[in-house]
Amino acid sequence: MDRFESIRAFTQVVQAGGFAAAARVMGVSRSVVNKYVIALENDLGAQLLRRSTRQVTPTETGHAFYDRCVQILAEFDDAVAAVAELQDAPAGNLRVNAPMSFGIAHLGTVVGDYLAKYPNVHVELVLNDRFVDSIEEGFDVTVRVAEPDVLTSLITREIAPVKRVLCASPAYLANAGEPLQPADLRTHRCLHYGYLASGNHWRLRGPRGDELVAINCVMWSNNGDALKQAALRDQGIALLPTFIVGDALQSGTLRTVLADHAPADLTLFALYPRHRHLSTKLRHFVDLLVERFGGRPYWDLVD
Repeated sequence: MDRFESIRAFTQVVQAGGFAAAARVMGVSRSVVNKYVIALENDLGAQLLRRSTRQVTPTETGHAFYDRCVQILAEFDDAVAAVAELQDAPAGNLRVNAPMSFGIAHLGTVVGDYLAKYPNVHVELVLNDRFVDSIEEGFDVTVRVAEPDVLTSLITREIAPVKRVLCASPAYLANAGEPLQPADLRTHRCLHYGYLASGNHWRLRGPRGDELVAINCVMWSNNGDALKQAALRDQGIALLPTFIVGDALQSGTLRTVLADHAPADLTLFALYPRHRHLSTKLRHFVDLLVERFGGRPYWDLVD
């Protein structure tokens, strides 16, 4: 059995967390993936995966072998990309990681257009809001929303500013009153994004500079869309990026509050490992992100 395909199957099982999920990504049956991995374990004379009815996890040997396999596959994909570069035709696999809300609302259409333009590229788009180590997890590019001065060992390309606002529904404000100063947030219902470094505080930027404000948190979530839905249902004030609430602000279903004390802008970045910066498939993808989202993003065009 093809050892290279066995390595790819094993790596995909680890990344996907199971044989069925790996099979869906690879476009083959579960039994084919299982045969590839069993053949690889027999060839190596070592157990690489622990299998149970609930989950599949790598053994200690499997962990070490997986790290090397990721490097091997990345180098192979880079070699394929180098050949494609000579022909100016991007090809191969492109693994992309992005935040959940941004990916669902805005990135899916970009990936679709990219695939239409470059049919020889296969894209794996993984959406989550946790911190991702691009190199360790084998991603070619990570789309990240972060502070403008983010420090990283990866190559960083700025794509667009990310504006954030405090917002609430007209019905909530009519019932609870509108906050006139940041201190008023202590008595309002606040809908809080859980990955903020400031904890149960909001850092606002007003005429007197930055101010860290304690909030009355009635809902905590690690997903901005969930907070938006709660705000639309009149449950409080949320601090969210406009790529999530821009449409609601434009339609009037949400209203900006404390506009003169807005949170500091974040930045939309593309991050990628240094050894992949010349990949044609990657360069064209990042260029498309800049083309679509660069400058003043379309979700901010109507105030």
